Formats: sequence, structure tokens, C-alpha cells
Amino acid sequence: MTRNATIIELAQWLATPPGQYLLAWEQAQVDREVADVFGYHALQLGLPQQDALRANRMPHRWVAHDTLWVPEPLQAPELEPGLTTLSPQPPRVALHCDFDALPLANQSVDLVVLPHALELARDPHLTLREVERVLRPEGRLVITGFNPASLWGLRHRMGRLHRRLRAQSGPAFVPADGDFIGYWRLRDWLRLLSLEVQQGRFGCWRAPFDSGRWLQRMGWLERAGEHWWPVFGAVYMLVAVKRVRGMRLVGLARREARAPKAAPAVAAHSHHQQDHR
Repeated sequence: MTRNATIIELAQWLATPPGQYLLAWEQAQVDREVADVFGYHALQLGLPQQDALRANRMPHRWVAHDTLWVPEPLQAPELEPGLTTLSPQPPRVALHCDFDALPLANQSVDLVVLPHALELARDPHLTLREVERVLRPEGRLVITGFNPASLWGLRHRMGRLHRRLRAQSGPAFVPADGDFIGYWRLRDWLRLLSLEVQQGRFGCWRAPFDSGRWLQRMGWLERAGEHWWPVFGAVYMLVAVKRVRGMRLVGLARREARAPKAAPAVAAHSHHQQDHR
């Protein structure tokens, strides 16, 4: 399956009950994280079905697509009571570019959000390097991804294995061309790029059902999963900050420059005092 076909299939899956359930959790978490991030330029890479920057107040907000396919507004199905349906606003500015070759200057962006962008990227390592390049020092990075160590990840792997053995090409439970990137594996990648992880969070502990009715019945798993097995949530979110070693704050340098220098000590010579006598 081509990447373009995978992106289209994922967009269609996000309109299903499990997709809407996942989007609702991610939207609430991302809104909380980006609301108090200040600056001038914010960038979202991929997943236009989610307005990851809607809670942010930066004057320049961009959403980038790595494909020529322009998504149309999706018609969400009727869900059972208790499941949230999202209708995100269209982004202010859209860019069409490769995620591993962003048309942005070095250290020009204050906030970058990657909603499942690494799972669909041609090369997730190059994508992260590009993100590190365009981020300003102390810039914020927010990443969401599917957790392979979860019931959703297990069903996804079993579905791919079943289709491979039977030589079938049916859709997977969660459409993704590549493998899911593990939470701890991603933390190691970020550490190598001097991106310091501030916090991580897991969510969506309900079983991987296609039916909205069964997802509603499994609501009790949310409280139980968060308390007893938090790392087995179907999705995770990571928040990282770009650290620049050896960076010196300008304010401290100016105060040191304005500090008065001590006057040189004057030594009195004994023979000079005897001449005046």
C-alpha cells in the first residue's frame, strides 16, 4: 500500500467510532499542552482532521501536508451517547511539503505538533531532525502516537500477520503503513537530538472494538487503566523542549557588562614621603 493510500485510509478510519474516540482524547490533551505556549510561529505536521493548534494563541499557525492529496471535510457517523464527535475548524494556512525537508529557516518555529506524523513519515528520523532544526531554543514539541504495547497494537499486529499469511489486502484495525513507534524508543530518539522530554502520558484504555456501542460499554476501563496499567494505553503523548548547550542569556551578559569595575589600588612609596619632609 502506498503512503498516499495509507493516509486516505487513516482519514476514513478517523471518522469511525474508535477513530473519533481516539481523536477526542488526543484533542483534549493537545489543547491543554499548547494553550500556554507563547511565541510567534506554530506548526502542525500531518493529520489535518485534528486542529492541534486551535487552543494556541500564536499569530502565525501553519499545518503541513506531506502529500498532494487535499483532505475533504469528513462526515462523522452517529455515535452512541458518551462518545465525543469533533468538528475541528479549518487551519489558517496550509503547506504542502515533505516532512524531512521543511521550507522553513533554522530556529524559526516556537511550537511543533506531530499528531501521528512519525508513523506515516517516509523516514521518522529525518523528520525529527528537521523538527529539531526549525525549532527555536527552548521551543516546544508535542508528539502523539499509537502504543505498540497495548491491546490496539496487538490487534494491529495480528491483523497484519493474518493478511500476510492469507495473502489478503484488507484494511487493518488501525491503518498504518509502518510499525508503531514505542514510547521508550521515541524518548531515546529525542534524547539524541537534545530534545528534553518534559512529560509523557498514555490514554484510551478501552478494548479495540469497531462498534460505538461496545466502546461505550467499556467506559469503566478508562478509570481502571489509568490507575492499574497506565503504560498500556492505546495512544501516548510526549512533550519535549529543545535544549541548546552553552547558550548564554543576553540579559545576564548585559548586566555583567554594566557592573562597575573596582578602582585599582594605589601603593604609597616610603621614599617619596621622606622627600616631602
